[in-house]
Amino acid sequence: MRPVWKGAVSFGLVNIPVKMYTASEDKSIKFKYLHSKCNTPLKYQRTCPRCKQEVEWAEIVRGYEYQKERFVVMQDEDFEAIPTEKTRTIDILDFCRLEEIDPIYYEKSYYLGPEETGKKAYNLLVGALKETNRVAVAKVVIRSKQALAALRIYNNVLIMETMKYPDEVRSQQEVPGIDRDILAGERETKMATQLVENMTADFSPEKYTDDYRQGLLDIIQGKLQGEEPLPSSAPPPEGVADLMESLRASLEAIEKERFTPAPPEKAKKKGRVG
Repeated sequence: MRPVWKGAVSFGLVNIPVKMYTASEDKSIKFKYLHSKCNTPLKYQRTCPRCKQEVEWAEIVRGYEYQKERFVVMQDEDFEAIPTEKTRTIDILDFCRLEEIDPIYYEKSYYLGPEETGKKAYNLLVGALKETNRVAVAKVVIRSKQALAALRIYNNVLIMETMKYPDEVRSQQEVPGIDRDILAGERETKMATQLVENMTADFSPEKYTDDYRQGLLDIIQGKLQGEEPLPSSAPPPEGVADLMESLRASLEAIEKERFTPAPPEKAKKKGRVG
């Protein structure tokens, strides 16, 4: 695992030197755009419509459009001149309880690992957060952007969640179609509550899989072997025709599944690769 950032966690007057590692990875299947006539990958060129020529990276600068087609040009030294006090510090500002932070604020997760000289201080902060059942709210500068962050414990390791600032979260008042005057009846609410209770289980991330990605991989593998995929037989989603009937059918399906014995596990195929 390669570090993507090095710095220190500022904890009161204590500095804990740490390395930051990306905690998750994107496993989406990547596709390239091809020319349909010859299956050659397409190239994307950076061209200037005024000069009518391709532009090299060395000739590209960043500009802020303050009016229509009028820009303030920013150089690298302009970004370095921003009066940010600590660009290599995760500066803890406050502590709070994890449940006080709504997940809408979270962006990306990073593991924080200690440098050799900071292991004792690192374990001290981990222990303090566990003992008080708190998370730390901090600020950090990553890739020329200052982010709000939450530091919490995940399996005895410090993990940092970068967060949005409040003015970056759009108001729920902007969501169209919300009508709080249309309320469900008492029987419907009771059945919906029962459905939620029956579907409640301990969170176990291992049981959830990306079926869509696996389906894509199966189709790709079939195409490599000269097979064409069969058209999907899934019916199109329908609106709720009868809310009570939908709730009742859902409860019956769960009860049936609960009391249906699981099929015997199939014997593993011999000679399987891997």
